[in-house]
Amino acid sequence: MNIVEILCREFSLKIAQCENVLRLIDEGNTIPFIARYRKEQTGSLDDQVLREIYERLQYLRNLDKRREEIEKALTEQGNLTEEISEKLAAAATMTELEDIYRPFRPKRRTRATMAKEKGLEPLALTLMMQNVKSGTAEDLALPYINAEKGVNDVQEALQGARDILSEQMSDDADVRKNLRSLVMRTGLLESRKAKDEDSVYSMYYEFSQEVRSIPAHRVLAINRGEREEFLKADVRVSDEACIAVLEKAFVREGSVTTEQVRMTAADAWERLLKPSIEREIRSDLTDRANESAIQVFGKNLHQLLMAPPVKGRVTLGVDPGFRTGCKLAVVDENGKVLATGVGHFTLPGQEAAKARARMEILEMCRKHGVTAIAIGNGTASREAEQFIASLLPELPQGTAYMIVSEAGASVYSASKLAAEEFPQFDVSLRSAVSIARRMQDPLAELVKIDPKAIGVGQYQHDLKEKELEATLDGVVEGCVNSVGVEVSTASPSLLSHVAGIGPALAKNIVAYREENGITSRAQLKKVPKLGPKAFEQCAGFLRVRDSKNALDTTAVHPESYDIAKALLETLGYQLSDIKNRKLDDLQKRAEERGLKALAKELDAGEPTLADIIRELQKPGRDPRDDLPKPILRTDVLDIKDLAPGMELMGTVRNVIDFGAFVDIGVHQDGLVHISRMSTRFIKHPAEVVKVGDVVKVWVVDVDVKKQRISLTMLQPKQ
Repeated sequence: MNIVEILCREFSLKIAQCENVLRLIDEGNTIPFIARYRKEQTGSLDDQVLREIYERLQYLRNLDKRREEIEKALTEQGNLTEEISEKLAAAATMTELEDIYRPFRPKRRTRATMAKEKGLEPLALTLMMQNVKSGTAEDLALPYINAEKGVNDVQEALQGARDILSEQMSDDADVRKNLRSLVMRTGLLESRKAKDEDSVYSMYYEFSQEVRSIPAHRVLAINRGEREEFLKADVRVSDEACIAVLEKAFVREGSVTTEQVRMTAADAWERLLKPSIEREIRSDLTDRANESAIQVFGKNLHQLLMAPPVKGRVTLGVDPGFRTGCKLAVVDENGKVLATGVGHFTLPGQEAAKARARMEILEMCRKHGVTAIAIGNGTASREAEQFIASLLPELPQGTAYMIVSEAGASVYSASKLAAEEFPQFDVSLRSAVSIARRMQDPLAELVKIDPKAIGVGQYQHDLKEKELEATLDGVVEGCVNSVGVEVSTASPSLLSHVAGIGPALAKNIVAYREENGITSRAQLKKVPKLGPKAFEQCAGFLRVRDSKNALDTTAVHPESYDIAKALLETLGYQLSDIKNRKLDDLQKRAEERGLKALAKELDAGEPTLADIIRELQKPGRDPRDDLPKPILRTDVLDIKDLAPGMELMGTVRNVIDFGAFVDIGVHQDGLVHISRMSTRFIKHPAEVVKVGDVVKVWVVDVDVKKQRISLTMLQPKQ
């Protein structure tokens, strides 16, 4: 199997392009580095495609490794024939490989092995040949009656022979492949109530859907319902159709043993293949559902991390609570904690406490110049929002608030990382700081939290841990490196996700920074254990705003500094023009010279030169700045205020297989079902919306008692 040829075919790559990608990966380069700084070699493949190539490469290499293991085992057994060798070479999946190896794999004691011990294998072969035209099958079985071996009559002999044949049929790779294909095309996944007790799985008490079309979220829901013993589920398929597959493969008419083989086919299906194929189909459905759910989780996480920051505002973070009060934290524009406190204003009554909290919060906000307030969306957030909104008229004009998701905040605040960052604060005050910082810079704050705790997936606790972690880690890495990191202020958590830097090296950078300061990219080479390879990988993604070298504030890689300087000189600029923002017409001048000619003159690749030009025009540009700004509110809306037909603006908080949850400014997010998202047919909500999108919605229905809000993105007809 030629891996390069397979990857070229599957990803529409050129041979040289694919070989370059594999070489760069094998040399230990990170995906962000390859995507950003090796475009000439990869043909400008983006990081998402590169990750898909990497994952497929790992699968194919593991497939080759398993192929070699099976070949070695079959050789040692003396069972490797030229035909089997050709089948192994042609196998394109792990399932196909294991099907080929299945007949030779050491087995536990079965009915077939016991029949072989009784000497019935020759009889089984005679039955299967189906070339005896006279007499009866019983006549053929007579010579095998042997009381000492436990074969007392011809029926026992025939039964034993059929047991041997049943196992052989069930081990046939081609038959298993055809049966799997049949069940995937025609089978139904059915579920029913398992016990006389109500549950959240009521819609699956009498449920049936085609295996080929059942969506991921239903597979995961049924699986969970089974684990919790509220449901029983199985795959239903036509037994007759499946037995027909076996008969087509093995039954030959006109022999006295034909009926014995036909009986064996039915037994092989019912006793061996049916339960085995069902397990495989259920496993395959679960794997597909896992993959789909992980992809959705990854996309949602990406959008959440890339949510636009609320820059340049001193922010008050409010972690709501009832009995213990609301924890408060003021942070400056860069996230530095200026003040903390506790306010009791969410319980009914307690007017004195509310008046005291009002004075304290207003004083805190005025003293530190607070113009933005972030309120956590957990317990008591509705009451906290009403109180905070009542303060806004007494604060400077333009002061506004936003409800911020608390998902994972408690995980962070109780973590070792938070204790190291804020040893002087208790857990709840750390949470208030985190909530404020989440609004200021979601990416910088959320990287401190295990992505699985952020709450933008579906059935995340049911998914394959290793695969989920790999995908989410890749998403975090991609986001951090696309934005870039200011090395003089970044936390160890943020630095650890920069290409080429792990947790240990991130701590070394921070320790070195605190002792010596970092005033240039070149100085990073002095950080303990940050060698040439790590520097190559990380340098372009780290910004040093206080550096004397203006290029250190950009995404231009140090290896391209000479090209950037030569470009500026050729087009009539100076290096200082970068910091002075005097490069607005750089692109125009470059186009007048011709990018191709300019690249040749400067001995640079065209993609790299184009990137340098874009970066010099907007040095250190944050891609999040181009996205719609988050909604800051100045008034309070209650679920009781909602009415069908009401038009609202909201923020998408989570995207799942059957719709999206939208924050419209009330305590409960509303659901836009997939059928109410677009006038065209869509397979998944992600085709229309993503986490963080600001969308216009209309209220369809409100159930105050159940706290359910149905929304639509389709404007109602007047």
